Amino acid sequence: MAYDLIVIGTGPGGYLCAIRAAQLGLKTAVVEKRATFGGTCLNIGCIPSKALLHASELFEEAGHTFDKMGIGVSVPKLDLKAMMAFKDQGVDGNVRGVDFLLKKNKIDAFYGNARILAPGKVEVKGEGGKTQTLDAKSIVIATGSDVARLKGIEIDEKRIVSSTGALSLPQVPKHLLVVGAGVIGLELGSVWRRLGAQVTVVEFLDGVLPGMDGEVRRQAQRLLEKQGMAFKLSSKVTAIDTSGKRLKVAIEPAKGGAVETIEADVVLVAIGRVPYTEGLGLREIGVKLDERGRVAVDHYYATNVPGIWAIGDVIAGPMLAHKAEDEGVALAEILVGQAGHVNYDAIPNVVYTYPEIATVGKSEEELKAAGVAYNVGKFPFTANGRAKVNLTTDGFVKILADAKTDRVLGVHLICADAGNMIAEAVIAMEFGASAEDIARTCHAHPTLPEAVKEAAMAVAKRAIHM
Repeated sequence: MAYDLIVIGTGPGGYLCAIRAAQLGLKTAVVEKRATFGGTCLNIGCIPSKALLHASELFEEAGHTFDKMGIGVSVPKLDLKAMMAFKDQGVDGNVRGVDFLLKKNKIDAFYGNARILAPGKVEVKGEGGKTQTLDAKSIVIATGSDVARLKGIEIDEKRIVSSTGALSLPQVPKHLLVVGAGVIGLELGSVWRRLGAQVTVVEFLDGVLPGMDGEVRRQAQRLLEKQGMAFKLSSKVTAIDTSGKRLKVAIEPAKGGAVETIEADVVLVAIGRVPYTEGLGLREIGVKLDERGRVAVDHYYATNVPGIWAIGDVIAGPMLAHKAEDEGVALAEILVGQAGHVNYDAIPNVVYTYPEIATVGKSEEELKAAGVAYNVGKFPFTANGRAKVNLTTDGFVKILADAKTDRVLGVHLICADAGNMIAEAVIAMEFGASAEDIARTCHAHPTLPEAVKEAAMAVAKRAIHM
């Protein structure tokens, strides 16, 4: 079986790469180890988690906010089995959609574990150990990432779970202990807190959401604490005793010290993700990996072995589905001689807690470390008309602009619907906009995005509504 391109993995990066390549006239095949397409994102990540976040947010809103708006309802009852079915239905619709798109674009699909035997040759081992060898001019590694694990702690996906198990718990735990205050830990912690669990988050560092703008991180923690989450920062989990009916979690200060034991019903290990390269045969054929186990590539996503490329979570950069998507499209275009390109300075990052958190570009800490002079424009949602009448006044917009040129260097939002609102900032940065450009752009009234305009005006100290 000879192809122009074989893509290993059908997550967002892989299937977009395959479809764009097929659009450009390349005979394309994909290899997928799961029974369904879509990778971690569609099957056990982005899509199911957003379904549960949405459903649990409505559950909480019905129980705590409707009466403030004159809507009288009885106390909502949780049918967790039905909520999980709602989630699964959404996943099924999405993965079926990818299947349809691959067929529509005449892309051949092979199911099984892929191993690169040599440049141009991929072995696929399917059910029952049956193997077949595919030939291709180019091979793309788009195998994504796997959960990072705590040394000495076994994830059984029942009581000690990864994000996968946390998406399918059979009942609401009385006490959920989350290890890691990153995006996954806070999102899934939010789901189960809304549904009735006591949630404690243990984080090794001194704040939540490591790497994000400091002011946003602090505000996010305050709001989540107000909602009922508890945080143990600068702390680490050293052991979990599983012998009893409840888990006994040993926690000590990050720098060492007295051990504290906390009992929990479920522990979610959410300390990050690692590149998934197991079984691909990369070392055997000489593909270089970096110090963190990621596939080393150049600016064109080429490895050191001719004809082998890599995109997405297996290479350096943020482990984000949309980053992988853009890389997949860019690589397909590069393979046919076009100028595929990804602007890594304009990749948004969203945390789907409530309120949502969305950022793009540089944080204040990054600009200070780089010695870049900048101006700050900030606007709170307590001063936004639409937020007031919607009872969504938590949070703010912050715009960072170059002190000399006024070019937008970073935008940070914490508010309702931030994940959608960040798109305006991403487009502005993609086109090299100044804060004044945003400030002089007409925004519909009354809307939440008016706060973005006001923050841009605040860069020049001319905000109107504060």
